[in-house]
Amino acid sequence: MSYSLKYVVENLDVSANTLRFYEREGILKDISRDSNGHRIYNNQNIEWIKLIRSFRLTGMPIAKIKEYVELYELGDETFFQRKEMMMQHKLEVQNKINENLKHLEVISYKVAMYELQEKEIIQKI
Repeated sequence: MSYSLKYVVENLDVSANTLRFYEREGILKDISRDSNGHRIYNNQNIEWIKLIRSFRLTGMPIAKIKEYVELYELGDETFFQRKEMMMQHKLEVQNKINENLKHLEVISYKVAMYELQEKEIIQKI
């Protein structure tokens, strides 16, 4: 199946500039073009975009993504390196989630205190 740039932008929540940037950086490859020079994305491209977006939205630097892509292109001989990268990134994401949960607890406590104060203020009125 093939997809237009417009489809990708609208359905994957990514800008056209970001897609072009990923291509320039060499982390999104093999993008075909139609007779007018417009980008045409296939299913494999879509899966790569989703993976790259997941990496970026969870804080993986472009340089690390480039490293992953380069290792992927080398094939099965880099399987364990890629697996280690994924495991390391997963651990970093999990640590961020845990940290954010701690912050959420503090914020939730503060909101609860405001709600108590609000009730007291309303009772006085």
